[in-house]
Amino acid sequence: MSGVNFGKVAVMFGGDSAEREVSLKSGSAVLKALRTAGVDAHAFDPREKPLSALREEHFQRAFIAMHGRGGEDGSLQGALELMGIPYTGSGVLASALAMDKWRTKLVWQAAGIPVPEYAVLDAASDFAAVERRLGLPLFVKPANEGSSIGISKVKQPGGLKAAYQEAARHDPIVLAERFLAGGEFTVGILGDRALPVIRIVPSGEFYDYEAKYLRDDTEYRIPSGLPPEREQEMQQIALRAFAILGGRGWGRVDLMQDDAGRVYALEVNTSPGMTDHSLVPMAARAAGIGFEQLVLQVLREATLG
Repeated sequence: MSGVNFGKVAVMFGGDSAEREVSLKSGSAVLKALRTAGVDAHAFDPREKPLSALREEHFQRAFIAMHGRGGEDGSLQGALELMGIPYTGSGVLASALAMDKWRTKLVWQAAGIPVPEYAVLDAASDFAAVERRLGLPLFVKPANEGSSIGISKVKQPGGLKAAYQEAARHDPIVLAERFLAGGEFTVGILGDRALPVIRIVPSGEFYDYEAKYLRDDTEYRIPSGLPPEREQEMQQIALRAFAILGGRGWGRVDLMQDDAGRVYALEVNTSPGMTDHSLVPMAARAAGIGFEQLVLQVLREATLG
């Protein structure tokens, strides 16, 4: 599709979330690719100008390259719908649900999609009892942050309370989650297609913010090294997990395996990163889809409601 058919496009990035810096990198890469493809694309940072400028400046589509709160949680999607501007990615409900890791788990459990055993923590929790029930090591994470912000790995007895306090700085809802030792995987979704599975092998304790965006020694395995039938199983679980939340357009589903090879869904990213370290562009390349082609396909599926 020629770029002229998209009209005037706002590439929305930046914002005020904890993931602003990553979003600036994603948006810059998307903007460059769209312009190279001949799209009339313009940078739009909601920190710099009000959303009402989208109407005033006659934008016809929005490519959302914002991560975290205010851009990925349904609020921006709702504003764009009210203004009648088609946008990329999932709608209001799916975006809000996927941003909330706890409520994502509740929906998946109701639908029969396996999730790692977990506990919801608050200041009055019996941390020692949670450690005993879930076992060590375990992960602690804020329910409404992305990019591994606020996540800790608890390895020693008695460490859960401090990890809870760190996560609670970022969100009032905090989860403790059983550690699964069979490996971490991710599946990108483009339209109704699951991209090749990526196995993530961090050099540190786990796939934290530094491993995602700053380090060059995180290992990404494509092919994943899984048997073909296990890779297909992961792709099917990812597609179903995404669809149950109402996801559309594109996204990424993170999964883990236990020692016995059972697959569990972890979380969904409805506005995946588009940086030089990002996983969806990496999986797309493995499927023969270049970055420019990827962003054009995502933009082509922009819609309302």
